[in-house]
Amino acid sequence: MTEGRAAALFLALALAVPLLPLLARPLGRLLKLAGKTLAALGSLALLKLVGGAVGLSLGVNFLNALVIALLGLPGFGLLMMLNWACKL
Repeated sequence: MTEGRAAALFLALALAVPLLPLLARPLGRLLKLAGKTLAALGSLALLKLVGGAVGLSLGVNFLNALVIALLGLPGFGLLMMLNWACKL
């Protein structure tokens, strides 16, 4: 590694380290949303397996999972109403 690259790397680290506390909260929220989205994808996959017997069906995709992750049970109800309205 040349001296110029080493100095640039040191400067980048020196500037980035003070920003880490500022990024901790947004990164935590992003990780929490990612976990909720994965859980919603799992619940959508489970609904796809069991929903036929009950008469419920939603697509297993990222957008549906994100809506459910952000809004929770009201988001699920919203998606079910949209699914019903589009079938009319």
